[in-house]
Amino acid sequence: MNPAIEIQNLRYRYHDGTEALRGVSFRINSGDCVGLLGPNGSGKSTLLLHLNGILPDNHGAHGAVRIHGLEATHKNLESIRRQVGLVFQDPDDQLFCPTVAEDVAFGPQQLGLAQVEVKERVRKALAQVGLPDFGPRATHHLSHGEKRRVCLAGVLACEPSVLVLDEPTSDLDPRGRREFKALLRELPATKLIATHDLELVVELCPRAIILDRGVVVADGSTPVLLSDEPLMLAHGLEKPHILFHRHPH
Repeated sequence: MNPAIEIQNLRYRYHDGTEALRGVSFRINSGDCVGLLGPNGSGKSTLLLHLNGILPDNHGAHGAVRIHGLEATHKNLESIRRQVGLVFQDPDDQLFCPTVAEDVAFGPQQLGLAQVEVKERVRKALAQVGLPDFGPRATHHLSHGEKRRVCLAGVLACEPSVLVLDEPTSDLDPRGRREFKALLRELPATKLIATHDLELVVELCPRAIILDRGVVVADGSTPVLLSDEPLMLAHGLEKPHILFHRHPH
């Protein structure tokens, strides 16, 4: 059985010569939830953009990215984008329609679905993120937490098998963070979550991958890695408070 995500020796250099990824390799099996950690500038966002082909494959990139065994090359992009749902760090980068329903409908419409099916997917996705009556609302009047949920609904409406989230709880208040974590826990898709929210990783992700300067420096059990204070400090991270009250198994 093919892993949901397979990355082999992925390298990426920006136009200005900056090496963002320097030979990254890992595999994630279907249904797993994995945290992607690392300091700012470690290459996390660049890596996520490769997973559904937003960064072009013909310049600066070497190595392979496969989703369920299918290589993320130009000819496979449409299939890849049906399978991988990417939730950006800033909801305002993702929301661009006047109303919530139109925004959530945008993805399914691009898939060429019948209007009846699109409507049903919008209804289902908004219910999934706890905003069942938000369809008619104006997107620019939403709170930050509501915008995040609408972005997630727009991705869920496309029914991807892999969910990739970039800092999904940043800028949320404690209640918003708690609710968003509960929401993510319920979603059956394979999840890769890039985040500085280490408590979220401890609660949701049995496995963590630490990236620093474009290289995977550690990959393993979340409680074990995050309890390793020298490792965490060496890569600009701190042992989360939640682990001070637990012992790694």
